[in-house]
Amino acid sequence: MKGIEPGYIELYRSGELKRRAEALEARLSACDICPRGCGVNRLAGERGFCHSAYLPMVASVGAHHGEEPVLSGRRGSGTIFLGSCNMRCVYCQNHQISQDYRAQRRHEVETGILAKNMLFLQDELGCHNINFVSPSHFVPQIVRAVLEAVPLGLRLPLVYNTSSYDSVATLRELDGIMSIYLADLRYASNKWGRRFSKAPDYVERARAAIREMYRQVGNLVVDEENIARKGLIVRHLILPNGIAGSRDSLGWLVGEVSPRVTVSLMSQYFPAHRAPRLPLLSRTITAEEYNEVVELVEELGIENGWLQGMGASGNYLPDFSGDGAPFPEMEDAKR
Repeated sequence: MKGIEPGYIELYRSGELKRRAEALEARLSACDICPRGCGVNRLAGERGFCHSAYLPMVASVGAHHGEEPVLSGRRGSGTIFLGSCNMRCVYCQNHQISQDYRAQRRHEVETGILAKNMLFLQDELGCHNINFVSPSHFVPQIVRAVLEAVPLGLRLPLVYNTSSYDSVATLRELDGIMSIYLADLRYASNKWGRRFSKAPDYVERARAAIREMYRQVGNLVVDEENIARKGLIVRHLILPNGIAGSRDSLGWLVGEVSPRVTVSLMSQYFPAHRAPRLPLLSRTITAEEYNEVVELVEELGIENGWLQGMGASGNYLPDFSGDGAPFPEMEDAKR
């Protein structure tokens, strides 16, 4: 299985990868890349909700050993943290790069540099994959960079690490390009999506996106070293006061996506950014809240994935103020 080449290589040979890059870039002239549909001309330097023009913002590049075990493995997941975001989560642990827009303009680079970042992660650091974090607003630039990286020797599986506030039309252009989707499922109620992430239609958008991701890659497939080669992993962050709607969200996943879906249940919530000022989000989760979700996993028969221990809060907070973002290794037990 290790010798199986990612689909984007054949798309490159056929010319389809170039066609998709050009089609996606054309849409930037009246941007509809994400569900916001701002309609601004990013090719001309205009900036909509995500405060991003044409050039991608690369905030951090490195080997991440704190992702799910099938992604980090022994050599790390080759993470490329992209600046800015198409959401406004008040508790975002990456707020230094997702919501400090003026600072992120210093990190704008040509797509050729993004391509070289991928080769650095592959050839110099020996990572298992290339992991694009917060990619939803930079899909055209990512596809263009992949197009430029293939003739330089890129051959690793690509990971789309997303909040799931994605456009299905845009995701369809990634069919065969992305091998692994690492998708959040944040809320089961648009009330909370609107209030805490400025995403008033989060539930229907995220669920439609996850359905499309699953259609493309299916259930998780790993190689003989237990490293992910293809498939969907859904992350669900337990939030205080039941705000994540865990029963509805996990029940939907099992019932409407796949009973074998791989789920990464995360207990690491920490009141970062603006959350300390919001009573509903100003604390970590309780043991009772954690145990309710653990019992729910058993009730729904979820067997594939990982569950963080109760003491994870505050252990995964990155710091993007320096040259990189140190992350501890994930110590979750395989379910």
